[in-house]
Amino acid sequence: MQVEKIAYGGWPNCYRITNGEIELVVTADVGPRIIRCGFVGGQNLFREFGEQMGGSGETSWQIRGGHRLWIGPESIRYTYGLDNGPVKIETRERGLVATQAVEPETGLEKEMDITMEAAGTGVRVVHRVRNQARMALEFAPWAPSVMAQGGVGITGFPPRGTHPEMLEPTNPLVMWAYTDLSDPRWIFMKKYLGLRQDPQAKAPQKIGLFNPHTFGAYLLNQELFLKQYHAEPGKTYPEYFCSFQTFTNQDFLELETFGPMVKLNPGESVELIENWSLHRGVKIPAWTDENVDAVLLPLLK
Repeated sequence: MQVEKIAYGGWPNCYRITNGEIELVVTADVGPRIIRCGFVGGQNLFREFGEQMGGSGETSWQIRGGHRLWIGPESIRYTYGLDNGPVKIETRERGLVATQAVEPETGLEKEMDITMEAAGTGVRVVHRVRNQARMALEFAPWAPSVMAQGGVGITGFPPRGTHPEMLEPTNPLVMWAYTDLSDPRWIFMKKYLGLRQDPQAKAPQKIGLFNPHTFGAYLLNQELFLKQYHAEPGKTYPEYFCSFQTFTNQDFLELETFGPMVKLNPGESVELIENWSLHRGVKIPAWTDENVDAVLLPLLK
């Protein structure tokens, strides 16, 4: 294991976490943000916006790329708090904790606690939001991963069943005003939902859903990024009960997990925990449940 300070993407202060097989790069000049995720020496599965790399101190929010920590439901005033300043980094043997200064827009302190397995490709990311305001605040923690261009995002539904044995609904499928189910980028299967990232397709697309075993995967050049999160059916989730949303436009595709709505008193915090893994040599010859099962079922925990 190695946790080292490096320059990356125009930022002089970044931290590389690696076990020799995979590597993450975390920014310290802005954030908290994981800007790189991939195999050592390989492609970055996260998108990087070149014109925004190395920047800081902007007066407007910058997407930049990578993996970030937000709060929902989505609001121009509260969600898009600036993460354009330096973060505090506390290194550990197998990772680090990146803590943002308290956001003046919200009074919240955002933190990523990142731990990499000593061998293999496993990573645990604890997203922590602490209320440092003077009053109680209500929100849901939200963890979007901005994926590189040209791949396919994959998520799954709760276990399927048959009629008339199962009469009750199992999950919501949430649409936005711009969602177009006739768009050829959507891949509909019985157990899974796919979404292609197409740099030539300008119209945005988005769908949300709830699954107690929430997961999002991204397949790019036979490499698969997978993140998993255990949602709680008995709690209230934002935006028509979404534990997961996926969004794409011509620039990127996002895999987004949501925690439940919480009301935090001053000094209280909430966590959203994702477990990541990377996988090589992944091929899905045709988009069928059987082919996706063969790839994902051995990986889902």
